[in-house]
Parts: sequence; C-alpha cells; structure tokens
Amino acid sequence: MATKMGIIGAGGMVAYHIDGFKQGGGEVVAIADVNVEAAQKVADANGIPNVYGDVAEMLASDVDAVSIIVPNKFHAPLSIQALEAGKHVFCEKPPALNASEVEGILAAQEKSGKTLMFNFNNRARPESREMMKFISDGKVGRINSAQAKWIRRTGIPGFGGWFTNKELSGGGPMIDLLHMLDLGMYFMGYPDPAHVVAQTFDDFITDPGFKGPWGIPDNAEGKTDVEAAAHGFITFETGQVLSFQISWAEMVKREEVSVVFQGSKAGGKVERLFGEDGLDETAIDTCELYTQEDGKSVDHTVEVEECEDMGRINSAANFVETIDGKAEPLNTPEQSLKLMKIIDAAYQSAADGGKPVSL
Repeated sequence: MATKMGIIGAGGMVAYHIDGFKQGGGEVVAIADVNVEAAQKVADANGIPNVYGDVAEMLASDVDAVSIIVPNKFHAPLSIQALEAGKHVFCEKPPALNASEVEGILAAQEKSGKTLMFNFNNRARPESREMMKFISDGKVGRINSAQAKWIRRTGIPGFGGWFTNKELSGGGPMIDLLHMLDLGMYFMGYPDPAHVVAQTFDDFITDPGFKGPWGIPDNAEGKTDVEAAAHGFITFETGQVLSFQISWAEMVKREEVSVVFQGSKAGGKVERLFGEDGLDETAIDTCELYTQEDGKSVDHTVEVEECEDMGRINSAANFVETIDGKAEPLNTPEQSLKLMKIIDAAYQSAADGGKPVSL
C-alpha cells in the first residue's frame, strides 16, 4: 500500500514535493493551508482529494507522513506537532530558526520513532550523487578543505516579507541559502565543528535595485532586518576546514552555487552558474574531478543527466523511499543539528565583531 502523504503549505515548493512523492511511490491525499483557497487550487490541479484549513484536522486523518512548506518560524512547531501525531516528517530547509529549536524537533522524533528528514535537495542533484560515488569509493581520499558558495548579485527575495523579517526567518541568506554549506560538509563526512569565525554585511539589503526576479511580494509595513551577505570560516574537530560565502546582494559577476574541495587523492567541484535572468533553465551545471596521473595534472569532466530542479523532486522521492525501506536517507536529523549550530555560531561571531566562537 502506498504511503499516504499530506502537505502543509501551498507555497512555491509544493509542485516539487507532489512530483517527488509520486516518483517515490507515495500517494498525495491531503493538503492543508490557512489560505484554504490556495490549498484548494493546488488540490484541484493535482487531484488531491482532501483539503484542510486546520493542520490538526489533517493530522487526525489517516495520512502516514507530512511535508512542511511554510515560513521558517513554523518549521519547529509543525514538525513537533506532526511527530507527536505519529506522522513521518519531511520539512523544508532550514530545519528551524536555531539549534535549540532543532533539539526540540529531534527529541520529538526520538520519542515518536518516525522518520524525520529535511529538504537539503542539493544532495539529490545528479552531480552531487556522482561526486559522492567517487568519495565513497576512496578516489578522493580525505577532504582536507572545501569552499562553499551561494552568491547572488541581485537576489533579495522581496522586501518586508517573511524572508527579510528575522523574527519569521531566523536570518537572511546565511540561513536561507545554507545548501552549499550543507553539501560541503556532506562531502567531508559531516565532521563535528570546533570553531566558527564569520562576518555579515547589510549593504544593499534595502536597495530595490538588488531585488531578485522571484520570491514574495514586497510589504511596505513589514520588516527588513537581516543581512545581505555572510562570509566565514569553520574548523572541525578532525582538522578539516571549510570557508563559506553566502549572499543575496553582493558585488559579484553572476549567481554562483558551488562546492569546491581539495582531497588527499583528488579535488573536485560541483557548480551551477546562473544566467542573467537568474532562472534554472539558463543555468550551466558542472561536475569535475581533479587528479594527478603519471606525474601529470588531469581534469575529469563528469557527465550526468540534466536536472533543472536542483534535486528537489529526487529529494522528496528519497523521503518516501526511506519510509518504505527502499533507500537510505539522504540526510539525518543529527546532521541538521550540526548545521544549525554552525549557523548560530556564525551569527554570534558576526554580532561579536568577528570573534571566534567555540562549539
């Protein structure tokens, strides 16, 4: 019998969740949103039989699992509510507003015994999966250092909406565009962090010329009190190191999404470069491995199938396949806690003028 899926939130990511759950063998039977009209529209377009304006009513139904697509502030309370109702949970990133909230989610998950995963979809990109094969096969060796980037020139997702309101979002690009930080640590074996040094910058954060081509409508009455860019450096207990550059609005040539790493046997790069329109269909994807062979430098281009959605559908499919015992989970709750501790430390370091924060 197919896993019965319910979706909380009728936002922009909903189409990927629906397609992914179906690809994984699940059946989407319900959707809930405080905006019932929006939920009904999604349901009508996708043949979803049950629509709810109250999450509690959906959780009282026979759904086996739920996905959560709502502003960051509600990730923790809804995840905990669903786990306590005995449902498996697939939540959009970030896991929560901070590490303390993630600890609360993990406590609920441990008590429930249910599957808990977060949508770190870039792990499910074909490029990332191929690179992980090289790493798992020992061809890369120990990854000593990595550089994680998600940088934008004009990418602020609206002004005064929940993205730019720290109370609702937890922060700006540092917490929103955490994907490459996560992917870099994934390649490195998700080591335990030791120290974090970081600075944030708010240049351009209220400049309409730096608004992105997507996001949510501006709200003149709303707040814009988050950073525009974050730069930092992490040392791990293992001796490995990782630097990050993450921004919505920064003086760079073009939007770049990448992890570059240097291993003891090989180096590598997974990268997406966006076109001037900032849209996925104009992006250029690259996957490369760098080796020394017979005393010569050899660069290998790794060919993979195209994946315009950056792994979003495959990520959702992996959740259902994990529940059904057909696949190993692409991420674990414990990894999400490490990631959020690093993000907390980065904001703390920036608030302290760039002083190191020990973890």
